[in-house]
Amino acid sequence: MHPKELRRRRLRLRRFHADSRGYSLLEILVVLSIIALLASVIGIAVYSHLLKARVDTTRQSALRVRQTVIMYRMDRGEECPSVDELRTAELIDSTSKVTDAWDQPFVVKCGDRGEVHVASSGPDKKHGTEDDILAPEPPARVAQK
Repeated sequence: MHPKELRRRRLRLRRFHADSRGYSLLEILVVLSIIALLASVIGIAVYSHLLKARVDTTRQSALRVRQTVIMYRMDRGEECPSVDELRTAELIDSTSKVTDAWDQPFVVKCGDRGEVHVASSGPDKKHGTEDDILAPEPPARVAQK
């Protein structure tokens, strides 16, 4: 090959590499903004599912505590035990979690006619609000679903 031809090829290769060296700041910012937008959309979707899972888990735990209280009352009479008394009586395993998903203790209430209600304060951690989780659910809430 002729030396002039070699020189031309080298120049072409240098231009090619110089043009494709990297990305501009604008391109990087566009990609980062797209990634941030996708992350926020995914985060919002995951958070709502996480909250629903916490509520469902707390409801199931409250139902288990309620069943344990019913068994306790059948065996030992009419007194209404607390969760700590159920643990002391070894009806609830000492390694079992006896709090709701927000680490608040369950509240056990027994009625005069043998009914047992277990309540969790829910995500706001305040009893008596709309987001409380009750076992069993009141008939009005069941009808709304």
